[in-house]
Amino acid sequence: MYTPNHFKSPDRASDLQLIRDYPLATLVAQGEAGLDANLIPLYWYDDGSEFGVLRGHLARANRLALCAGREILALFQSRGDYISPNYYPSKARDPRVVPTWNYSAVQINGVLEVMDSPEALRQLLSQMTEHHEQGQAQPWAMSDAPSDYLEKMLAAVVGIEIRIQSMQGKFKQSQNQSAENQAGVRAALA
Repeated sequence: MYTPNHFKSPDRASDLQLIRDYPLATLVAQGEAGLDANLIPLYWYDDGSEFGVLRGHLARANRLALCAGREILALFQSRGDYISPNYYPSKARDPRVVPTWNYSAVQINGVLEVMDSPEALRQLLSQMTEHHEQGQAQPWAMSDAPSDYLEKMLAAVVGIEIRIQSMQGKFKQSQNQSAENQAGVRAALA
């Protein structure tokens, strides 16, 4: 990912926060039929390794489930905002400005593995559900579904784990602009 120095992620904590805030990742893999991209919610876990792992699940019928042991690219991205030159107060003095986009992204390279354990899959799905349901007045739990239906749904998915080999963050938030222009961007986006 092209990342000029002034847009490099400030630290690993910022990268991990972006992943927590925007867990819907684009996974790109080289499969038998060529490049394949899928949107999959992924969650970071500290497994004691240098970078940790990402875990999620996908349909057993998804071609990605056949990519065990292969290198994969996971892209996490924040909301993006179009930045008009009109947001820059300096434009009144110097019209040499152009539009751009502000966004943050984390790119992860790793190796995809399929989780074989039904217990591990059930635990992962339960954790994901609890995380996303916690703000509900009556949080849904896996135990709310009829057990025969739940077993059928569980049989149709596989858990995945990506052993992270590298992580690169890019936080493009007008850092290359003056403080005056940065304030103008913040005001316009508010």
